[in-house]
Amino acid sequence: MNLNVRVETLGGVGPTMAAKLERLGIKAVGDLLNHFPRRYEDFSQIIPIRSMKPGPVTFRGQVAQIASRRGRNRRLSITEAIISDATGTAKAVWFNQPFLVRQFPPGTPVMVSGKLEFRNSDLALQTPAIEKDEGGESKHTGRIVAVYPETEGLTSKQLRNLIMPLLNLTDDLPEVLPEQVVKKAKLMSRAEAVKEVHAPSSEDSMRKARYRLGFEELFFIIAASLAIKHEIKTEPAPKVKLDVAEARRFTGALDFELTNGQRQAAWQILNDMAGEQPMNRLLEGDVGSGKTMVAILAAAMAIASGYQAALMVPTDILARQHFQKLAPLLKKLGIKSELLLGRLPAAAKQQALDAAANGSAQLMIGTHALVSEQVKFKNLGLVVIDEQHRFGVEQRQALKQKAGHLPHLLSMTATPIPRSLTLTVYGDLDLSVIDELPPGRQPIGTKVIQPKDRELMYDFINKQISSGRQVFVVCPLIEDSDLTGAKSVTAEAERLKAGPFARRSIAVMHGRMKAPERDEIMQKFAAGEINILVATSVIEVGIDVPNATIMLIEGAERFGLAALHQLRGRVGRGEHRSYCMVASDSTAPGVVERLQALERTHDGFRLAQIDLELRGPGQIYGRRQHGMLELDMADLGDSRLVAAVRAAAEDFVTSKSDMLQYPQVVERINRLKSVTSLD
Repeated sequence: MNLNVRVETLGGVGPTMAAKLERLGIKAVGDLLNHFPRRYEDFSQIIPIRSMKPGPVTFRGQVAQIASRRGRNRRLSITEAIISDATGTAKAVWFNQPFLVRQFPPGTPVMVSGKLEFRNSDLALQTPAIEKDEGGESKHTGRIVAVYPETEGLTSKQLRNLIMPLLNLTDDLPEVLPEQVVKKAKLMSRAEAVKEVHAPSSEDSMRKARYRLGFEELFFIIAASLAIKHEIKTEPAPKVKLDVAEARRFTGALDFELTNGQRQAAWQILNDMAGEQPMNRLLEGDVGSGKTMVAILAAAMAIASGYQAALMVPTDILARQHFQKLAPLLKKLGIKSELLLGRLPAAAKQQALDAAANGSAQLMIGTHALVSEQVKFKNLGLVVIDEQHRFGVEQRQALKQKAGHLPHLLSMTATPIPRSLTLTVYGDLDLSVIDELPPGRQPIGTKVIQPKDRELMYDFINKQISSGRQVFVVCPLIEDSDLTGAKSVTAEAERLKAGPFARRSIAVMHGRMKAPERDEIMQKFAAGEINILVATSVIEVGIDVPNATIMLIEGAERFGLAALHQLRGRVGRGEHRSYCMVASDSTAPGVVERLQALERTHDGFRLAQIDLELRGPGQIYGRRQHGMLELDMADLGDSRLVAAVRAAAEDFVTSKSDMLQYPQVVERINRLKSVTSLD
């Protein structure tokens, strides 16, 4: 079978199943083999029934009794079985699986794996995996079992049923790493690693397979970053003079003093801009740490040297906010600015385009419309990108064509990134960190809300609204899902309207809405026309409403600490005391303890490190922030892995003979170099 064959050709995959698989990015047979497990359940130890204790268990036996009945809720069916071996009997229960009665009639030899636990004073296995014990290799029991990323209506069991029969095709998987890299790092072949990661023969082989595949993921990402860094070093830089008098003129125009963190970051940036190669720097700092002011200082320095500067932000709303807030400072400094958005009246847009082209606009503020084909700059020297720091090679080349040279590039993020992640994924970027907030900034009161606290919380929120304040309510889903039980924007908004906030103005916002509709809602919220905005995490960046003082996050266990910290930063932006309420009904082990870390610290970098350790990078940083980070296997906490990969990638990128010998590797690196989050 060809790895490029569509999944619809597989037995049991009809149009409905194919649509579900496509939601996971699976279209071809090869995609199934590359859909890696997110975790494992170890059911490899087979024990007699008599020896079982509460917890994960696996045993062999024979079905003694099995029957299905309706529950109190007529839509629910309950299937119960008694399974026996020579040492005793065990009870198993399944919900809405009446077909098991036909599949496993009394007398059927079976293998069962699951969790033995108390339910209604009865010790039983709840929804265990069960399959016929026919002497062949098992898929779901009696082994280390893969648990996959799933989607609604598609379980890990179904994915295992599709993937396991394909494992003989792994021999057809080509090796993607250079031969010398595989040998030097003593890695499994890719074919063996893919087979072992789906169906581990032992815990040791599973770990080696994950290490090999993690090495591969990081190799291409790090190699792409290093290749960009080497290429930038060959480009001439716009000559920006480090003018101390100009810097003092800038700080003198401020009505506050820069923090030490801002001064240090500014010094690093200005020295870069005075160097021989174009700057390529990432400026990190928590919400409110003053990154934008450091960026405007850099822009002022570039403008003083005769260049134009551009400030690019994720949303129209944020671009307008920057344009309005910076106007008084820019006027003091004598800097002429223009606003350029994708949606502007034709006359206003043409005025902005003309000003950029003839150089009368010294600072252009806007969205990614700034890098569109129709925009021409007279002499662009600095580009500042807010919250979109993965800027691809194609965008760099577009800027180079506009400016006649490669401008200095300063990326900014309020998402604190652990240093290990920064050095790995953003290896092409130099790093500056503002690790302090301006004096006098009030900490945001943070509280983990449990079910018993809800009525008091609603009373408190109502009092805040009556005092003129506004509220964000964030939910993990747009619409209800019976499978997850998590709260959705649409259902929660209706519940709040009918219940605790019946007399309040409530609106909803989520990613499925068109951008103009979202902008209109945010403008009304910013104007105070809406009391409560119920939204998904689409509000995580680019929202600045000083009058909003409460952030209520529902289903908080479904967000990482870094995301929760980002959402918390949407409040506390004005003169009023602000609060973040983190609500969870989950009883899962460790959930409350993890969320309480948010109560204890406002240090975003510490929270990001905890998040990285607990959840992994792929769950912390969405595609919008990082642009190309899709890590399923790599453990960035493994310093040995990161160091080994970085050394191998550096050797490859700097070796002309290796680059010529492995054109397919180079092609993949070049594809990653071009990846950007501006799509």
